[in-house]
Amino acid sequence: MVQSLEDAGVPLEGLAAAMGRGELSLAFMDSVAYERFSSLSPLTFQELSDQTGVPVDLLMIVREASGSAQPTPQDRVRESELAVVPFLEIQVAEAFRAPAIERLLRATGDSLRRIAASEGDWWFSEVITPRMEAGMTSDLAGNVEFTDRISELSQQALLAIYHAQQAHAWTRNILEGFEQSLIQAGLHSRLDRPPAMCFLDITGYTRLTQERGDAAAADLAEKLSRLVQRTSIQHGGRPVKWLGDGVMFWFRDPGPGVVAALDMVEGVMAAGLPPAHVGLHSGPVVFQEGDYYGQTVNLASRIAEYARPGEVLVSQAVVDASPEAAASFTEIGPVELKGVAEAMQLHAAHRA
Repeated sequence: MVQSLEDAGVPLEGLAAAMGRGELSLAFMDSVAYERFSSLSPLTFQELSDQTGVPVDLLMIVREASGSAQPTPQDRVRESELAVVPFLEIQVAEAFRAPAIERLLRATGDSLRRIAASEGDWWFSEVITPRMEAGMTSDLAGNVEFTDRISELSQQALLAIYHAQQAHAWTRNILEGFEQSLIQAGLHSRLDRPPAMCFLDITGYTRLTQERGDAAAADLAEKLSRLVQRTSIQHGGRPVKWLGDGVMFWFRDPGPGVVAALDMVEGVMAAGLPPAHVGLHSGPVVFQEGDYYGQTVNLASRIAEYARPGEVLVSQAVVDASPEAAASFTEIGPVELKGVAEAMQLHAAHRA
């Protein structure tokens, strides 16, 4: 930890002087919670690969997924990284494809990086900052017993939420697997129900953040996140990714997606946020590494760009796939969209 402080530009002389006067302490490092700061094992990545049969390139991705720079085959493996190796071994033994293993490692690392960063900000604002303001600089990390307890509860909560997300993903796999089996047995024919992709953009987001600063941008993002997460899930969809000034969504069925879009536009306005504009298109998509790709996604994005503040615009494919009870539509005619070769028939969506 002292080495890390020095690398970050904290002078050792000043650190030693403050500790000598009792103004700073590293005693919190004795907490059980800090055992996650891992030491190095005697094994190099190449030696571990030779022992386990896991390709050295896959083993080194564990280091990257953990948030560190790419190692070399001759670097020593951390003790904490060894815990990941059995998971890789069983996949390699069962002939899982290396690109699929790598995608999961990287996706896991990126998701957990964002969780850890948010947790770090939460701890700094709720524990460290109040203690600094109260002059309690000798014990910034707080009570050791409290630290250990809340760390344990945090892991418990994280695992519970992860298991709930797994249940959703596994249910989707089970349903699709059963459906495919019945189709192959000639006992079922799949309905042609392409999903809908949706883009919601906030008007003037960039200008607002430039005028009001990062704090306003963070507050806006937090409000928007709560609103769109709740609304999209209620209508059979989910946020796919954040795009700086907006959000990309996937909806299982176009009709509920339109209703969700109308709800979100109204919710954004009711929350006092800048007006939103939305575009939806329905069609086949390619799913890879937690994201969606293809022409359907591109067209939905272009439709959202064309929409005016407070407007929900949809393609003819969305109208055709939406039941009458979902919404009403006003035709606005063929529209030439940026980067799209042919004019598209667009409609403005309204409450049914």
